[in-house]
Amino acid sequence: MLGPGLLFVVSGPSGAGKDTLVDALRARLPRLRYSVSATTREPRPGELEGEHYFFLAREEFERRRSAGGFLEWREYNDNLYGTPRDFVERTLTEGYDLIMKPEVNGALAVKKAFQDAVLIFLAPDKFSHLRARLLARRTETNEEIARRLEIAHQEFRFVRNFDYIVINEESRSDEAVRDLQAILQAERFRIHRYDDDSIRKLEDS
Repeated sequence: MLGPGLLFVVSGPSGAGKDTLVDALRARLPRLRYSVSATTREPRPGELEGEHYFFLAREEFERRRSAGGFLEWREYNDNLYGTPRDFVERTLTEGYDLIMKPEVNGALAVKKAFQDAVLIFLAPDKFSHLRARLLARRTETNEEIARRLEIAHQEFRFVRNFDYIVINEESRSDEAVRDLQAILQAERFRIHRYDDDSIRKLEDS
């Protein structure tokens, strides 16, 4: 099908497995592009400009934010993060499907800016698994993990604002990846995505 690409937004609580599943999905779908975020934090070892993040000075980030240059933005750990509007619009116009994985509040903000965005809520099969996954990372203190779990409880209240929910069962992540792929494929075949000319060709064939 010709035409602009589709915007898929995968969100959910920290520890639900967004990074792992989206990476696995992109490996299966080479034409699926990833929405690169902008940030004011310093690059970490191995991170590349334009691939992992767009690294901006705080003054430049704030200038673009004031000009409406981000679909959504947030501040975390004294650093700013945002989704560049121009990158998203350019990628979709070029005909590529685009996937992003913002926080839940960010996902809802993206939906306001792009009504046709497809929102997918990623959740664990048991809430207790979130804490185990966060502990396994060994990147945060117990206090930080407790705060993330508190936020996760709040985020679950917004499930009904999403179009789909995917359950990432413990030790069965392959099934969750297949579920994500099925959603992307099904959305491609929705009738309203075909223009009248395409439908007429089918009718006249």
